[in-house]
Amino acid sequence: MSNQYFRFKQFTVHQDRCAMKVSTDACIQGAWTPVLPQVKKVLDIGTGTGLLSLMLAQRNAEIHIDAIELDEAAALQAKENIAASPWANRVQVMQGDVKAVSLGEYDMVICNPPFFQNSLLGDTDERNIARHALTFNYEALLTVLNGCLKPEGYASILLPYAEHMNWQALLQKHDWRIVSKLQVRPKLTSAFNRVISLCARGYSTDTETNDLCIYEPNHTYTPAFEKLLQPFYLKL
Repeated sequence: MSNQYFRFKQFTVHQDRCAMKVSTDACIQGAWTPVLPQVKKVLDIGTGTGLLSLMLAQRNAEIHIDAIELDEAAALQAKENIAASPWANRVQVMQGDVKAVSLGEYDMVICNPPFFQNSLLGDTDERNIARHALTFNYEALLTVLNGCLKPEGYASILLPYAEHMNWQALLQKHDWRIVSKLQVRPKLTSAFNRVISLCARGYSTDTETNDLCIYEPNHTYTPAFEKLLQPFYLKL
């Protein structure tokens, strides 16, 4: 992958002005997150390059997406990536703080939020804001979800495994539930390191759990990963 851009089968993501580049984790989230039949309007929080919005737009011709990004340079690059795609008429990019802007009601929210709440910061402010919960912690995310999701709506949230446990505890405390989740590990001998959870209102202890392994022992992709990403990756 070039550091400047990532070319998919139906679109290209330029990323030289974004702190967070295209990642395998985010590609899995964009490919796996279910878009149920009732979903017509989606909010992509912290869109970065616009990757998740582009993947969802490719997968479903019926949805319209609002994508919001705090960082000005990243928001401009997301606008350019989406304008160059086949789905420019169905994705709108907004630059601003999701906690401060006036939002409508959405059937689904997708978010790859700042991961780390209590960890050492790096040297780059933009990357720290993108990766660390400095300006947008999990409580703030839940407040946004409560304010913009329709009563029957749901959210797709990608987190490291340990952070997911914190997120799950917060949901339970506020009468939310995890309907289903995908646990991701790099290889079969590795521990799960990422979790994508589908979250909705209402308490429940019943969660559908699925697992995904990315690599075979010889470092080729597993059949499950290839099947999931085949519509997007050029070499699959």
